[in-house]
Amino acid sequence: MAPNDSAQTNGEATGTVVGRRKAARYIVPFAVAGVAAATIGLVPALADSGDPELPGITAQALIEKIAASDEEQLSGTLKVSTDLGIPSLGGLADSFAPGAGTGSGESSASPDTKLMELTSGTHTLRVAVDGPDKQRLSILGEGSEYSLVHNGDDVWGYDSESNEVYHAQSDGTGRAGGKAEEHKAPEGVPTTPKELAEEALAAVGDTTSVTVGGTTQVAGRDAYKLVIKPKQSGSTIGSVTVAVDASTGVPLKFTLAPSSGGKAAVDAGFTQVDFAKPEASTFTFTPPKGAKVTEADELEAEAAEKGAAKKAQEDLSALEDFKGLDVIGEGWNAVAQIELPGGAGLPAQGSGDVPPQAEQFLDALGDEVTGDFGSGTVFKTRLVNALMTDDGKVFVGAVTEDALVKAADAAK
Repeated sequence: MAPNDSAQTNGEATGTVVGRRKAARYIVPFAVAGVAAATIGLVPALADSGDPELPGITAQALIEKIAASDEEQLSGTLKVSTDLGIPSLGGLADSFAPGAGTGSGESSASPDTKLMELTSGTHTLRVAVDGPDKQRLSILGEGSEYSLVHNGDDVWGYDSESNEVYHAQSDGTGRAGGKAEEHKAPEGVPTTPKELAEEALAAVGDTTSVTVGGTTQVAGRDAYKLVIKPKQSGSTIGSVTVAVDASTGVPLKFTLAPSSGGKAAVDAGFTQVDFAKPEASTFTFTPPKGAKVTEADELEAEAAEKGAAKKAQEDLSALEDFKGLDVIGEGWNAVAQIELPGGAGLPAQGSGDVPPQAEQFLDALGDEVTGDFGSGTVFKTRLVNALMTDDGKVFVGAVTEDALVKAADAAK
């Protein structure tokens, strides 16, 4: 293995990344990971034939290589997996689904519904990109396939299992007559390894260590490993590793390891990738014969008729009662403090204010805690934890339970 020139970096690297994100144009504009992320433990299926011999490179130079990458065409296959430690929602997910209980006829091919499946488990995807206006993402199932195709002003979703088609179209001015823009590029949602890497690099600062951790092979291509770690204790994030293509600077694999150990919480990587221009026919879609086609604006009109739009507006109005967001701490240990409307905490168990399924879900996540702040409940995943106090305050961050309690105590 070639010598690895490691380097610590600080906030100056952030400016490099933010200022030179030319490659962001080519990223598949669909959420292949939830929240995370954006919003993913990957079953090791990536080509790996040993660590290649590559010239030494500093962390700063590798960050600049990512920022300078300008590949606008690619196609390939990814394996994406999420393990956030969240219990199965079961029937609760159905009750929160768009149109649930309204008989709205929500299409099974709607991206809003289908892409949520990527927030847990392991999935195989095929992607193709030809600049900012042509992308295709397919989720491969057992004997079925879901495809999301963006071509100019049109976005098509097709679910082969139900033979249903979803169609959204913009008005050509950037305004979506049928939510086309909404499904073209969801803001704030990391997608491919490239976008996930940029989200991580944006957090680089004095509280972060960034080094080059050797070399690897991903999808048969030589790559450097950029390793990002918090210097502080108390974070639920142990490390972020980005495999960067040695030739193009394009991130090929992204792995987020929790500080608690075990398999990765977020891992997305190519098993096959080609930087040649995809065939134009890749982005052409015609609804199959006999398929049910649902227009996005039809769904909007039906939801408005049933009062769903009015309810959504009322819910947004209720958010105006929030007293803002304060941040306690810095870097990886930053905790956001929010005051709930009316200063009310969780409804009492068995009060009837929460559906039984929701109560069961909250109980599966929550632990009662006490401190100088009083008492409350901590809701835990492998990455993001939240403390809701009995007097209506919420403390949330990618930090441990102890760190949340300390933040709440400090806020008193």
